Amino acid sequence: MQTSLLSSQSITVNLDSPYKISTEQLHVLPTSNISISFRFLRPGDQSEVKSLCCDWFPIEYPDLWYDDIVHDPKYFALAACETNTQRIIGLVVADILPLGSCNREDQQILHKSFSLTTSVCYILILGVEKEYRRQGLAGILLQHLLNALYERATCKAVYLHVLFSNKQAIKFYQSKQFQYRVHLPHYYCIKGDNFDGYCFALYINGGYPPFTLGDFVSNWWTYLIGTNPCRLIQTLGNIVANRFIFTDNHQRTSSYKQISRII
Repeated sequence: MQTSLLSSQSITVNLDSPYKISTEQLHVLPTSNISISFRFLRPGDQSEVKSLCCDWFPIEYPDLWYDDIVHDPKYFALAACETNTQRIIGLVVADILPLGSCNREDQQILHKSFSLTTSVCYILILGVEKEYRRQGLAGILLQHLLNALYERATCKAVYLHVLFSNKQAIKFYQSKQFQYRVHLPHYYCIKGDNFDGYCFALYINGGYPPFTLGDFVSNWWTYLIGTNPCRLIQTLGNIVANRFIFTDNHQRTSSYKQISRII
């Protein structure tokens, strides 16, 4: 997305410990030509945020949760607002927590070499008003969050949950290098019906996922596709020669004994 920078400022936010992120205060959306500014949520935003969430998501959150995200400094809660009216048109809310405090199924996002005290970031909300979508605003909000997390070197992954049928959101996160990690059967209960969810994760600051059989097959397939056919044949030939072709009778006899044990 192309943006027009009008002014900038440094904003301090507290996620367990205070640190600064540099935000571009004003942007101009390329299609609607609307100027927007960024600020963190503050007391009094609860009703507006609740209205947006009810419009964006099929899940209801308790009122206490809205109070928490505007009062508790542990949350990264950044709003994109129309500059003239200060109406909130986009929002990202995230929480940093130890891996051991995540749901059991979400603890699979990191390799077992990382302890349960390792910090990860859970995206609770990332949304934009319908009329302002497809102009890069969600990507800007996400990037502000990531910029803050890059400064926090102990945070090794960013993860989120998405409804299995939300193809647009899945495509967006995949375009931002998020990886599918876990299938969550019957994870969402919407109006009395259960729906599956997916867990996606982005690895930062040296974090990496568990190594699965699927990863092994994928890596080998990538290697085979990218290998020069002549070099591949030569490599296989060398393996065969080293394994079955010998220069003296002692090696041949030894090999026959090995083969007989296998048979």
